[in-house]
Amino acid sequence: MSITNVNAQETTAQDVVVKVTNFDTNKGKVFIALYNSETSFLGTGFKSIITSIENNACTVTFKDVPQGIYAISLFHDENGNNKMDSNFLGIPKEDYACSNNAKGFMGPPKWEDAKFEVKNETINQTIKI
Repeated sequence: MSITNVNAQETTAQDVVVKVTNFDTNKGKVFIALYNSETSFLGTGFKSIITSIENNACTVTFKDVPQGIYAISLFHDENGNNKMDSNFLGIPKEDYACSNNAKGFMGPPKWEDAKFEVKNETINQTIKI
């Protein structure tokens, strides 16, 4: 007689709740991306959501995010053209922000400043635009 013991792997996915505040206007929409690596940061997101603004704020939830290191970036597409507008030097003309309220100096925010860990509980990020 043979006995086989099978252990089911415990689910380790959590939610990441993102609240963005301090928009100047409710016009347009917000593009929010969740990144799972430094190499993809500010490029193609692991997950992304487009949402509207109400009362100069918005809240979105990225569901079932596996454990790991992540960062968030977002921009306010105020004119509704589905892209972040920039001037001739490449400097953004529309509001943007990152997780941990990371700010760039002479360039975009850094992964090191924006990253956070998803482990055993829901993550709440409040970002001020």
